[in-house]
Amino acid sequence: MRNQAIVVGAGILGLATARALAEKGFKVKVIEKSQFSLGASVRNFGMIWPVGQPDGTLYNRAVRTKEIWLDFLNTSNIPFNACGSLHLAYSKEEMNVVEDIAHFFKAKNRPVSVISKEEVLTKYNGINENGLLGALRSEDETIIDPREGIKNLPIYLSEKYAIEFLWGTAITKVTTNAAFAGNKKFEADLICVCSGADFETLYPEQFKAQPITKTKLQMMRFKHKDPNFKIGASVCGGLSLLHYKSFTASSALTKLRLKIEEEIPEYLKYGIHVMVSQNNNGELTVGDSHEYALDFDPFDKTEINEMILDYLKKFMHIDEWKMIQSWNGVYPIMTNGAADLFLNPEPGVYILNGIGGHGMTMSFGFAEEMIQSI
Repeated sequence: MRNQAIVVGAGILGLATARALAEKGFKVKVIEKSQFSLGASVRNFGMIWPVGQPDGTLYNRAVRTKEIWLDFLNTSNIPFNACGSLHLAYSKEEMNVVEDIAHFFKAKNRPVSVISKEEVLTKYNGINENGLLGALRSEDETIIDPREGIKNLPIYLSEKYAIEFLWGTAITKVTTNAAFAGNKKFEADLICVCSGADFETLYPEQFKAQPITKTKLQMMRFKHKDPNFKIGASVCGGLSLLHYKSFTASSALTKLRLKIEEEIPEYLKYGIHVMVSQNNNGELTVGDSHEYALDFDPFDKTEINEMILDYLKKFMHIDEWKMIQSWNGVYPIMTNGAADLFLNPEPGVYILNGIGGHGMTMSFGFAEEMIQSI
């Protein structure tokens, strides 16, 4: 008889953990408090984003995650946009970072190149040519609609691995070999807690001892008036060069940070970096911002959305775009710069959390590594 495992939480990290357990031979049950996944896992760009990860373990984890995503997407006939990414440069400081990081990445055999203004404008659509100097082009990145992907992933996991899902059931206590929903007891040989931003409910004393907090982000979705409009890549402005850890490998980054601190410090106050992804329906997802706390005002700040759009206009022509949705999401993040959190609070119980805003990019690889290590 196979060993039994329970996963608490059906966000992307919980689903990735369920897959990893099934691959290891466990009979898996996923228990989720909501009727469907509705947290940060569906409130994001849908970006599988290796370019943002530092070389080595984290980049390799992102590449492995992408492999697993593509296997699922192709098997389930879910459309995705393997469009790669552009980091556009509009100042010499941004261009210096682009050239520096491209040289570093190429030496690591990562699929990047520096492309000219002319090549950007020839191959991609809707980009503001005024002041454009060039761009970092990366081939690694893939876009899906996270709402579609996360909705269908449990179906795929059920069919491929016979993973059982129990929705609308809040686990209130976990001990060795048992998870409790009130008075109802679920027994298992191994239990994984993947509670995301709801980390106060289970093992609160463990989380209080960790350097972990939460991040609130604001995002928007648009449709272009031309239903056939395609950018041809996911596109980032210069602020994204400060946001992703992979770019810290550039010695030119300090001068860019000083320039931004002097010219637009309010963007750093709200942790704003601006990027746009386009799914296969042509919808354009734009964001985002980062406010840090354990609890947040539930309402969006108008000034943050306005700042995002003002910066977006610097590198994209958006006059023909119509906003169709806006929202916010909350996810956990480590405050000490760590990429993840993996704890073993008692025998047979493991906590997987703290991968920040990289759930789409890192979850499958992280979960696979952690479960294999048990």
